[in-house]
Amino acid sequence: MPTPAVALKLRKFRRRFGITAPNVVVRRHVSWHWYFFAASLIAIVMTTAVWFVLQRSDVGSISGELGALRLKVRELDDELLLLRSTAETEQNVALMERSTQKELLGRLKTLEAENAALKEDMLLFERLIPIPGEEAVVRIENFRLTKDADSRFRYRLLIAFQPGKQMPDFKGRLQLALVYRLGEKEIQATLPDKKSEAADFSVDTKHFWRKEGLFELPLGAQLVRAEARVLQGDTLKSKRMAQL
Repeated sequence: MPTPAVALKLRKFRRRFGITAPNVVVRRHVSWHWYFFAASLIAIVMTTAVWFVLQRSDVGSISGELGALRLKVRELDDELLLLRSTAETEQNVALMERSTQKELLGRLKTLEAENAALKEDMLLFERLIPIPGEEAVVRIENFRLTKDADSRFRYRLLIAFQPGKQMPDFKGRLQLALVYRLGEKEIQATLPDKKSEAADFSVDTKHFWRKEGLFELPLGAQLVRAEARVLQGDTLKSKRMAQL
């Protein structure tokens, strides 16, 4: 019969290695490099997923604007058709007062110009749908000048921005460079020419930025050319000559 000391040792031995002993878990040692690699891979996948979600959101935003433009163009087409049919009916024209005829023709001309501008914008929106993977690009679209009076001009342009991974929005400034002839001299001028007007030429956009305005040359001056420029700091990002 074992002594008490031996019995105690046997009980400890059974408790440690017998049936009632706690389970032993064998863990394999993994280098910290593998943990770092796995964490980096997860971060890259999450970043890519977020970027694709944002791109899809941009596409939805531009598609919504495009749908609104198409609806507006259809409404203007219907109104133009109605106005043309009214203006071209000899009986109605004969019965109209002169002021009414003038008002109708003025409205017709305004609607035609607005409709043409909207169709240009609609074509631009179709080109603005973001393409994943492309770098950020800014460009000037539809820079037009029309003579409003003897020495006054009206301008209209649209700045389009294609966002990229590193540049989701664009901040810069617009500058108009004018060359006109006065007498025997060719003179250069830039707009804005006053600090108080600089804020109106500041560009901050995620997709597009429209600018319309007027400028006036000295009496008797003849406009030679006009160029629109988009700058970021002192770096020229885009330029376009005006269609006179």
